[in-house]
Amino acid sequence: MLENGFSRTLPHGMTGFLGEYESTLDAKGRFLLPAGFKKQLSDGAGGQFVINRGFEKCLSLYPMNEWQPIFERISKLNDFDPKVREFRRYFLNGATILELDSAGRLLVPKNLLSYANLEKDIVLAAASNKIEIWDKGKYQEFFENFSPGAFSDLAQQVMGGGDNNISI
Repeated sequence: MLENGFSRTLPHGMTGFLGEYESTLDAKGRFLLPAGFKKQLSDGAGGQFVINRGFEKCLSLYPMNEWQPIFERISKLNDFDPKVREFRRYFLNGATILELDSAGRLLVPKNLLSYANLEKDIVLAAASNKIEIWDKGKYQEFFENFSPGAFSDLAQQVMGGGDNNISI
């Protein structure tokens, strides 16, 4: 049981994250991985991660044990399909293996800092099996521009009906 009251029992050593933390990039582009996320890493994660472009203007940080099945699935896609090649190019180009240094920091590659417009203040937000890294201002703007009604509509579209019909 985690200190926040949630358990982290997922199949095959998978990781599930909860939480949101603010951090700061140093002059070299490093940030300290928050202790709250370190505690949630599965034993199979080790200190290795893969960072890549997110679907919005953020970065996605995957523990290595979460990245491997995604990479394997992408590797099996039909290379003769132009949409597959386009997706693979966009999703994998820029993906970089990172390791925690002795101080518990991760170094974000300069091309990814530029992609997500990260300069100093960042937010690390749980996103199921990965952590999203956002510019603090963009993250706050995202939530300021999203009304409770829009969130309710989105929840109905994503979680309501069919196999996804659950109560939250």
